[in-house]
Amino acid sequence: MLREIVLDTETTGLDPADGHRIVEIGAVELVDHLPSGATFHRYLNPERDMPIEAERVHGLSAAFLARHPRFAEIVEEFLAFIADSPLVIHNASFDLRFLNAELVRCGREPLPPGRAIDTLLLAQRKFPGQSNSLDALCRRFGVDASQRQLHGALLDSELLAEVYLHLIGGRQAALGLEPTRRTLQGARGTRRVHRPPRPHAPTAEELAAHRAFLATLESPLWLEEAATADRFGKSEENG
Repeated sequence: MLREIVLDTETTGLDPADGHRIVEIGAVELVDHLPSGATFHRYLNPERDMPIEAERVHGLSAAFLARHPRFAEIVEEFLAFIADSPLVIHNASFDLRFLNAELVRCGREPLPPGRAIDTLLLAQRKFPGQSNSLDALCRRFGVDASQRQLHGALLDSELLAEVYLHLIGGRQAALGLEPTRRTLQGARGTRRVHRPPRPHAPTAEELAAHRAFLATLESPLWLEEAATADRFGKSEENG
């Protein structure tokens, strides 16, 4: 069983070295490349102001976030959810930089870069020279992103889970596949009702038509073979 975590974050800015913090984490569990239904989602108090430029991107205000826990308060739950699974992230270096800054602040080990599967790099290899933003990839693969009016960590993770399956050439992705899977599993346990066998014996009319057709054939092959076999059998008897 392959377990992967598709992950996204929203932040107050572009660089944790400038004092910017994570304000939202969203993650979706994949099992054998299919969404299992398990998710992780938290809004976080960044303990600082919210630049207007960042708020325009994700719509999260400092007043709203002040009511939510700090990263240090959810770090155990977050680490338990991701466990040691590979992390599927779009532009992984950005999110890992922020996550590791938060982890180090809490006295935790940073996440190694080798743990991340960067879907931006996958897309750039597959579509060189083209736009490979999440919105562009959703359009390219026909993934419905109509709800994405603003950036949101959980919604973006759900969209990325679908995009990721297209990028790796896997099974058709859809977050509705899990109910379908359960339905199929239930169907396997359902008792089948067997129909009685249908009669396939020819009717008297069909037999008569067949004999009439055979009478029109000149020296059919099967009669010659039957005669040869009969002669061969008699010669063996005489021998």
